[in-house]
Amino acid sequence: MAEIKDPENTVIIEIKDGPVVIELLPDIAPAHSERMKELARAGAYDNVCFHRVIEGFMAQTGDVAHGDMEDGFNIARAGTGGSDLPDLPSEFSRIPHDRGTLGAARSQNPNSANSQFFINFSDNHFLNGQYTVYGRVISGMEHVDAIARGEPPAAPDRMVSVKVAADADN
Repeated sequence: MAEIKDPENTVIIEIKDGPVVIELLPDIAPAHSERMKELARAGAYDNVCFHRVIEGFMAQTGDVAHGDMEDGFNIARAGTGGSDLPDLPSEFSRIPHDRGTLGAARSQNPNSANSQFFINFSDNHFLNGQYTVYGRVISGMEHVDAIARGEPPAAPDRMVSVKVAADADN
């Protein structure tokens, strides 16, 4: 695992093949970074599936309302919901959507991001300035690359657990 420089702003996503360590960017996107930590600390992301995984593009997850693996009906609806918290205003920046960056998923409304996010498989610069970048994978990208593909995948992978690194030993 990568050296964690700021445990309070680092998230560890445990998936089937191992941990994915994400460095959040609170100086660039403070509200989005804070939301991810809030939902992680509440356990809201635990067991949520990757419901939209497109080869060469990205892996999307974070639908805490419908993305749990226990209910086939919810998995079919994954991607249509968020959390009970209010939507977030966009925090667009000059940070490019490079391979391994974390972006906020949203509807057509730029101020509709809530809990869903995606990890870019490749440089997706056509997204620059249109979706908030609020983190980057610092280790475990090979585990992201191994996530089952599909919209939704036939047998979706899931986030087993999501923890803020500062809390990981507790």
